[in-house]
Amino acid sequence: MDSPRTYYEFFSGGGMARTGLGPGWRGLFANDFDPLKAAAYRQNFESGVLRVGDVWDLNAADLPGRADLVWASSPCQDLSLAGRREGLSGARSSAFWGFWRLMQGLAQEGRAPGVVVIENVAGLATSNGGADFTALCAALADLDYNFGAVEVDAALFTPQSRPRLFIIARRGEADPALTQEGPSALFHSPRIAKAVSLLPDELKARWLWWRLPPPARRNTDLMSVLEPDEVVTWRSAAETAQLLRDLTPLHRDRLRAAQTGGERRVGALFRRMRMEAGERVQRAEEWFDGLAGCLRTPGGGSSRQFLVVVEGDKVRTRQVSPREGARLMGLPDSYILPPRPTAAFRVIGDGVAVPVVRHLAQHLLEPLTRSSAAPLDSAVG
Repeated sequence: MDSPRTYYEFFSGGGMARTGLGPGWRGLFANDFDPLKAAAYRQNFESGVLRVGDVWDLNAADLPGRADLVWASSPCQDLSLAGRREGLSGARSSAFWGFWRLMQGLAQEGRAPGVVVIENVAGLATSNGGADFTALCAALADLDYNFGAVEVDAALFTPQSRPRLFIIARRGEADPALTQEGPSALFHSPRIAKAVSLLPDELKARWLWWRLPPPARRNTDLMSVLEPDEVVTWRSAAETAQLLRDLTPLHRDRLRAAQTGGERRVGALFRRMRMEAGERVQRAEEWFDGLAGCLRTPGGGSSRQFLVVVEGDKVRTRQVSPREGARLMGLPDSYILPPRPTAAFRVIGDGVAVPVVRHLAQHLLEPLTRSSAAPLDSAVG
């Protein structure tokens, strides 16, 4: 394919899927509901393709041309795909069905994309007892797609633990070189295997075990993405002491172990609510494994992530900065972030890790679209 591959991007956020796809792809259309994320998209990319608003307000006629690929990172809040096909008020994840209504419209016009990628939290494979996953696979089958899924942790590429599920569907047969006989340990988790086992036979018949090679060994750790000590804001000694008092005994032992070597150690710390003796109490938990925890949005149910920097007896703490968060997502330092930290984390905390998208594009999406010229053009009723 000499000309760039084309794509539509739904729930586009700050454009991290677009960044991962790279210059070999040309966006025809992008959509997001959030004005703040749309502003970040416009600051970083050619924004003539961006349409801001509710996906339910769009029609197939709003989508130009015919895309080789559709990427959809639908919201995960209150996720329930089964039975929420009418856009129920307040159910953000029902936005998926607004998106899928557009795919049905494209199929009726003979413009169905050859390849569809649906990205979401890994829990989609097991939510609602597997009913949500089955409902999604049934929707794909209704439009004559064959499909499979991989679970990829961003930790394979960047120092952040961030597992995500990628359902990849293709109309027509796939190149046998891109599939394998069964699951692989690295990209097909037990929850995917369980979800597949629960599918009815007619959907199992469409299932594909995608072949995805392992990436090169990651050579960065959490310390490598940090900004210089003198340009970040540290918490006061009293604030640090209070944070450390909330450590569980296990994590307090980890902190002491990190202090014994005398060298500089950097750990990631979260505050969480735990049940103890029937009561909810706030606890702090930290890890010194070279990885940040999964970045979240400010409204994502968790507080912002802290860093614990240990140098012998000296212990300092601070929050992860927006630029450090962007690096953990694989974004280049040239990416323009919103000036306020809360806004910046709202953009990056909901995104998809850029190098994960690039790996998928290189090893699956580009070969799939190269061989998907106008498959199954008949209208779907």
